[in-house]
Amino acid sequence: MKNLFFASLILFAFSTVAKAQQLKSPEGKFVMEFSLQNDGTPTYNLKYKNKEVIKTSKLGLELKDDKKSLLNDFTVVDTKTSTFDETWKPVWGEVDHIRNHYNELAVTLNQKGTDRQIVIRFRLFDDGLGFRYEFPAQKNLTYFVIKEERSQFAMTGDHTAFWIPGDYDTQEYDYTKSKLSEIRGLSQKAYTANVSQKSFSPTGVQTSLMLKTADGIYINLHEAALIDYSCMHLNLDDKNLVFESWLTPDAKGDKGHMQAPNHSPWRTIMVSDDAREILASKMTYNLNDPSKIDDTSWIKPVKYVGVWWEMITGKSSWSYTNDFPTVQLGVSDFSKAKPNGTHGANNANVKKYIDFAAANGFDAVLVEGWNEGWEDWFGHSKDYVFDFLTPYPDFDVKGLHEYAKSKGVKIIMHHETSGSVRNYERHMDAAYKFMKDNGYDAVKSGYVGDILPRGENHYSQWIVNHYQYAIEKAADYKIMVNAHEAVRPTGIARTYPNLIGNEAARGTEYQAFGGSKPNHVTVLPFTRLIGGPMDYTPGIFEMDISKMNPENKSHVNSTICNQLALYVTMYSPLQMAADTPENYNRFPDAFQFIKDVAVDWSESKYIEAEPGDFITVARKAKGTNNWFVGNVNGETPRTSNIDFSFLEKGKKYTATIYADAKDAHYKTNPQAYTIKKIAVTNKSKLSQFSAPGGGYAISIIETK
Repeated sequence: MKNLFFASLILFAFSTVAKAQQLKSPEGKFVMEFSLQNDGTPTYNLKYKNKEVIKTSKLGLELKDDKKSLLNDFTVVDTKTSTFDETWKPVWGEVDHIRNHYNELAVTLNQKGTDRQIVIRFRLFDDGLGFRYEFPAQKNLTYFVIKEERSQFAMTGDHTAFWIPGDYDTQEYDYTKSKLSEIRGLSQKAYTANVSQKSFSPTGVQTSLMLKTADGIYINLHEAALIDYSCMHLNLDDKNLVFESWLTPDAKGDKGHMQAPNHSPWRTIMVSDDAREILASKMTYNLNDPSKIDDTSWIKPVKYVGVWWEMITGKSSWSYTNDFPTVQLGVSDFSKAKPNGTHGANNANVKKYIDFAAANGFDAVLVEGWNEGWEDWFGHSKDYVFDFLTPYPDFDVKGLHEYAKSKGVKIIMHHETSGSVRNYERHMDAAYKFMKDNGYDAVKSGYVGDILPRGENHYSQWIVNHYQYAIEKAADYKIMVNAHEAVRPTGIARTYPNLIGNEAARGTEYQAFGGSKPNHVTVLPFTRLIGGPMDYTPGIFEMDISKMNPENKSHVNSTICNQLALYVTMYSPLQMAADTPENYNRFPDAFQFIKDVAVDWSESKYIEAEPGDFITVARKAKGTNNWFVGNVNGETPRTSNIDFSFLEKGKKYTATIYADAKDAHYKTNPQAYTIKKIAVTNKSKLSQFSAPGGGYAISIIETK
């Protein structure tokens, strides 16, 4: 009996190993192992530098109205391995070339009893793992509805996490730092008060999720190439410390309507023992397809100002009148409407911004509140729908276009859809044609409010497909898109580089809605920016909002130098100088950095980084030998130590350092700063003070 027991044990071990497939990253830092459990459930685990970072985790999908889900009873019918290595050039970016190097394992599974096949494809890079589900064309799996995706990420301990609560309609939260085991208790208040979708678990969190282990390993969980699928959240089994995918449902509660052949987005796991490598990773972009736009010459990075902050603070308004003359869409009578006297998008005010942009070398002016309908939207109903064509009486479309053109400045269009996406799609061709006819090359779109007509969530498959449709349609008209309130980006800007910006997180506007945590900008690059650039709208110089609007008692929790540094640390090819001309004119010496800083880069060096505490980045302006450095700091004052070894050997440079004064503080003394010039070479070093909620910015110009 004893020999029989050991024989059975050996047979079991051999059976398990026989089903296991191992994959190593190109440099061997990562090892991923795929295997089937005894019941045919697919699993994987991941090691980094011989240390387990993802324990054995299950894979599969639960189907709706189906006798058998794609969860178990699988056998391996084929495995294929391959290696891929290329270098590609982004249209815009933090660097001017990106290496895409990975080893791949594709496992074809057949399900017993149904004769259905799926492929689980793994790509292992030197910065992490991506995997997805593929559904080949086949007889027994053509149309199916996903009830839930069951991809697991089993943690090895009670890690520290930087998270925002699960919500199907907004990502605009401050981040919470806690242990995984503390998420349930800490999120309960936010979950009850703010989460749009009450059916979501109180242990649900959004991606990109940043984690740190007790022994200093950084882990980032996200997704890449989100197309024709629901956005993934993560639900935590806080007893076993296992995350599981939780897809955004549609209005009927379904998680995804699929037709084979098709595939899911990539699920991504980035790992490093150096936080800077998480910031530098381009794995998310590499898991997206190459650009589908052949001629990208019209896609250009933009630095802009705008008629926006004055409305966010309440100094001026989006609407022309407080009356409600709109009877039905496209039929308006403003002849008897009384102007409210606070409308921001009037001819004289817009010309002021155009003049300011031209005088200071900015490319464009964003104008919000230019079109009819805002008075109805604010006053009558959030269900109002715009036509995106009809200006208010005090906004001369053609006249302002000609005026801007004479100054060498573009105007950026604004389309607030009010969540009525079918209405937007109906008007989209006419709206984009109207833009091109009047010299607009870029549009900021918004999706504030419930998604109409049937109350979709903002991140379900149905609305994700709309966002994609808007990007692709804009490309047909050679229009760049900056989508606000849309789904968080997942690297799609590689495939459609006209997606030049997104909001999809808590931006600067919340500083006028009560404020954000002073360390918020030290977390965003580790979370939201993993998927693509953010239109964060930095550059606020007046922190006391009551000086803009006496009724608004908000405070911007940042120093001026922290605001300057954001132009480097918060990467975007679309950068706004968000404050008003009047406030910039009060601090012309500090404003000089915003005028000088580039928006497109050939190299980026991540000098210091710790999520929630500090980030220091140096970037080389594309086409020049000039560099810019930004440092943002959390709540604890510190001294930042950097060297300039990234500079070209043998060259001399002049560094202009914009730094917090010794007594600077985001709350009590945010406008205290110093400016000094020093000569530097690649052998120079610098120790620089950063105040609470502060930082510093440096322009480094080659001396000729």
